[in-house]
Amino acid sequence: MNGRERFLRVLNFQPVDRLPNYELGFWPQTLDRWAKEGLSLDQMSDLNWFDGDPYFGLERRCYANINIWLMPPFDEEVLEEDERYILARNGQGILTKALKEGTSRGGRMCMDTYLEWPVKDRETFRQLTKTRYNPDAVGRYPKWWDQWVKIWKDRDYPLCLLNNGTFGLYSGLRSWVGTESISYLFYDDPDFVEEMLDFNTDFLLKVVDKALKEVRFDYFNFFEDFAGKGTPLVSPSIFRQFLAPRYKRIIEHFKKAGIEHFWMDSDGTVDTLIPDIIECGITCLWPMEQPSGMDPVRLRKEYGKDLAFAGGIAKHPLALGKKQIDEELQAKIPPLLDCGGYIPHLDHTFPPDISYENFLYYLEAKAKLIQCG
Repeated sequence: MNGRERFLRVLNFQPVDRLPNYELGFWPQTLDRWAKEGLSLDQMSDLNWFDGDPYFGLERRCYANINIWLMPPFDEEVLEEDERYILARNGQGILTKALKEGTSRGGRMCMDTYLEWPVKDRETFRQLTKTRYNPDAVGRYPKWWDQWVKIWKDRDYPLCLLNNGTFGLYSGLRSWVGTESISYLFYDDPDFVEEMLDFNTDFLLKVVDKALKEVRFDYFNFFEDFAGKGTPLVSPSIFRQFLAPRYKRIIEHFKKAGIEHFWMDSDGTVDTLIPDIIECGITCLWPMEQPSGMDPVRLRKEYGKDLAFAGGIAKHPLALGKKQIDEELQAKIPPLLDCGGYIPHLDHTFPPDISYENFLYYLEAKAKLIQCG
């Protein structure tokens, strides 16, 4: 059984020889620590775990690198800088304040503070889309697209339409106006929200039309991150009114092109949205953040085979020791191994409080548990 077959069969709750072995990645600061604890420079040279990593036994996935971002992007510029902070505008036109302390390989120890967004009103939104969202802009498809199309025809690994973390309906709104503003706009100006959502949906379908005609993709991922630790940032009624119709439209369109599975990526607690997520046609929820209570064992009992899960392994036990790692893995993998619909991996990226020794032990212990039969 190859990686593509295994991926599709697990998501379809069918028997497999073993579960897929994936992980999301690591903080740059984690890599710095591991380099001091035994990770060699050769092993560090090309670590991209979304694509897989044969050295660590992580299986291959592939992503169609189609650019659906702003083209051209905003000029990146540093507006102010002192010993502790950088005030800068990024390529999305968002003004941020970033803490310099602990920065490694371009990665911060904490999230930036977001101060200003490119869309202030209808006029700035329409100007933005007119000047930076041409679906036919040169460069949206990679230079060697035709060669990739040929390679993918005989692939033995799963292929996702677009890169991970590139398209979402709520996350698109947030990147244009910010979390606080969109929270008000749902109530103060719903017509404007509808306009932005319709544009984003139309734009996506236009950009990927060529890809859908030339490649049979296995899955598509909605990147949303629309929940906090205790509750979603949108209510079920807001979800049903604004987001659900667009999810359904996109999913129905992609199904006609042969895509079988639709993933929803959100940190935080999304329990109250799960019935509507399922109703829209989402087939897999991830990464199942454990501090937010997204326990895949509990949720499997509630939703049966209506929804697959990926992730759900808590980070904290990996920082404590081998006993705690074993307990966490035993709590999650064996109960879900036989019923299918589950791909176990960490509930996000590996933070720097996890030692290289514990990381290697985790990989070894997990590899033993994901064997089926």
